[in-house]
Amino acid sequence: MDEKYVFALRKIALLGGIDDYIAVSSRELGDALDMSQQSASKRILELLEEELIVRDLGARRQRIKLTPRGVEELKKEYNEYRRIFELTDHISIHGKVVEGMGEGGYYICQQGYMDQFEKKLGFKPFEGTFNVAVDKNDMGKLDIIRGTSGQLIEGFTSEGRSFGNVIAYKASIKNIECAIVVPERSHYADVIEIICQYHLRRTLSLGNGDTVEVKVNI
Repeated sequence: MDEKYVFALRKIALLGGIDDYIAVSSRELGDALDMSQQSASKRILELLEEELIVRDLGARRQRIKLTPRGVEELKKEYNEYRRIFELTDHISIHGKVVEGMGEGGYYICQQGYMDQFEKKLGFKPFEGTFNVAVDKNDMGKLDIIRGTSGQLIEGFTSEGRSFGNVIAYKASIKNIECAIVVPERSHYADVIEIICQYHLRRTLSLGNGDTVEVKVNI
């Protein structure tokens, strides 16, 4: 995305335009962007055309706020800066152990997946997933992880049923190798599924509600 748009979105967000409409004139926005009133008016029109903001024309002053797309663009910028200033060779994700739905084990056990896990990750997973509800403050880190390549586990067909591609991200919990797994076409929810050659709950004596740190390789 053009840097001038990101800069404008950042200034609008700082004025409060993420959560609600802000009343701002072209002159005031121009002052914030260090440009003329005419240039600020043009920038607003450009942001509207790119669907990065929405506008409500009131009787006296216009009101604007970021669209979900505009917020996502700022998140990308934020995550890039986090990678520059905060991250090294891994990302630490914190969360709490939660009970899974039981579906993860069924998919992990498929031989088409098992063979690839062993070849590409270096271990044969225990037949089940270890589930972690990610802390709210760490949710943004999932976007960074998703932005890395990971290991592609290719989909296959078995007994007339199709199984889709899975992306695996190598990780560790207390120096035990593991991997976060997520269907290629899905988005992260607030719970991540982890595979490991060991039964992590028993090995680490963890139960529902216990806190855990997952270090993901990048």
